Amino acid sequence: MAKAKRLNSGNWRTLAYSHTEIVDGKKIKRYESFTAETKAESEYMAAEFSYNKKKRMRKSELTVGQAVDDYIKSKDGILSGTTIAGYRKIRRNNLQGLMKMKLSDVDRKIIQEAVNAEAKLISPKTKKPLSAKTIGNAHGLVYSAIEMFAPDILVKTTLPRKKKNVTQLPTPDEIFKLIKGTDIELPCLLAMWLSFSMSEIRGIKISAIKDGCITITRVIVDVDGIPTEQDVTKEYDRTRKSVVPPYLMNLIEQNENYIKHKSEGTDGYLITKSGKNIYDRFILLQQKAGFQHTRFHDLRAVNASVMLQLNIPNKYAQERGGWLTDSTLKSAYQKTFSSERLRVDAVIDEYFTSIVSDEITQE
Repeated sequence: MAKAKRLNSGNWRTLAYSHTEIVDGKKIKRYESFTAETKAESEYMAAEFSYNKKKRMRKSELTVGQAVDDYIKSKDGILSGTTIAGYRKIRRNNLQGLMKMKLSDVDRKIIQEAVNAEAKLISPKTKKPLSAKTIGNAHGLVYSAIEMFAPDILVKTTLPRKKKNVTQLPTPDEIFKLIKGTDIELPCLLAMWLSFSMSEIRGIKISAIKDGCITITRVIVDVDGIPTEQDVTKEYDRTRKSVVPPYLMNLIEQNENYIKHKSEGTDGYLITKSGKNIYDRFILLQQKAGFQHTRFHDLRAVNASVMLQLNIPNKYAQERGGWLTDSTLKSAYQKTFSSERLRVDAVIDEYFTSIVSDEITQE
């Protein structure tokens, strides 16, 4: 660290290296001078200048892409594997022109132009322009990286407006007729009846099925194409216990994985099909039956619609489905009573059981 020298005036001055210039073919070092009444203050000012100079040099050398890479590394182990995988996908595929630019050359106008250009691109997969959600996610990642490494850059971008998609959901009885007796009846009903997501269904172990209930504590997600188990016990609203109605319990007890592990006294996953396998099978059944296109994830939307139809209070609907509330106060302090939750489960079970019973009676 540069040392301060006392001046004739009694003040202290410290010289901090700034940069080197070429004058008449010779390298000339330039210094910044910091004068203060005390030695410590002068040296502190010089040290602060040197530290910030390194940060400025780092910023001038760092590209947006490198900043994004460093941002992703800083979040690895904190964010979920699927979120990190999504970030890496954005880094590879989106805003590539901007990714190559140095942070020191980026400003609000350049970021806006990059987003405008991205909005005109055609997705090789869908053969359509990139969705507003895709562009928004890409911009969000770049914004976070810039905020971390170059917070002085003003980022105020106009993003494409999201289009409201009006989805006409099939009725529960239509879906039940489609999947009844198939090899994906169980996962589909776990989604439509108990409001489990695909990752939650894949994460159910035999040990999680106990005393007529299923407890969700883990999920299976694909991270860079590899099935990966993740613990969700830290996610307050997602960790939950659901009562399994008799019809679903019967399907579970007939499941070959359940039978195998129970007979061997071992633990394992109830559903071993991949998410893609279940989804593709669901779509194939629809195509063969001339059924309207319905995503597997829409089964949870069907469940939510049923709860609305049955006038289930939002608090219980959110608890049952593992959805976050929009208020920290509600999620942290408002509680539900177990007796009322059991009543809610009973109302929903009675609704779906009537559909199942009617279908079986007609056969």
